[in-house]
Amino acid sequence: MEFFFDSLISALMLLISFEPGLYNIIYVSLKVTLTSTAIASILGIPAALLISLTRFPGRQWIVTLLNSLMALPTVVVGLMVYAFISRKGPLGMLDLLYTQTAIIIGQVILILPIVTGLTIAAITRVDQLYRKTALTLGAGTVQTWAVVLREARFGIIAAIIASFGRVIAEIGVSMMLGGNIRGYTRTMTTAMALEYDKGEFVLAVALGMVLLMISLWVNIGLSRIQGRLGA
Repeated sequence: MEFFFDSLISALMLLISFEPGLYNIIYVSLKVTLTSTAIASILGIPAALLISLTRFPGRQWIVTLLNSLMALPTVVVGLMVYAFISRKGPLGMLDLLYTQTAIIIGQVILILPIVTGLTIAAITRVDQLYRKTALTLGAGTVQTWAVVLREARFGIIAAIIASFGRVIAEIGVSMMLGGNIRGYTRTMTTAMALEYDKGEFVLAVALGMVLLMISLWVNIGLSRIQGRLGA
């Protein structure tokens, strides 16, 4: 226990000292995570609307596939993307490997099924009466979809937050596609793994504290947003 508390105190001092290397790691993590979450949301929410509000052959198979892909291992995503963007891959000429862009691509693939699947679930729970009433009052397709989105807003926000939480804590994609390059692609999780391997726990504990604080802030923000939307 003494070792743990010593590491905790040292980690707090490191955070208070505003050590540039530490905050660069935090910046890179938030940059790639927020970008990938935004892209996945922009792609996933309209796709979920289309799947939920239209009927077409194979629709149920798509929903089942999305639900299955929610548990997609990060290592599998890393291997798949690596095969495409490595020098021997079909996209090797773009020189994306070991860049922040590569991490973002991998993270988008990882959480797109989560955003889409959870949004479908939220939209499905919306009472059919809202849709029928909107159509009866002369609303067009876009207006009807807007009504459904408004009624499903809490579930959609929760889907986005769940996706953010998935990528902020993942390590496989960041390590395999980013390469853990100091000052460029080193994220909080890859830095924690590196420091653990080196037997230096102070930075790892400090980054762990930051991850927990980010998780707390995100949940507080979600609660406030839900409160304002429900007002």
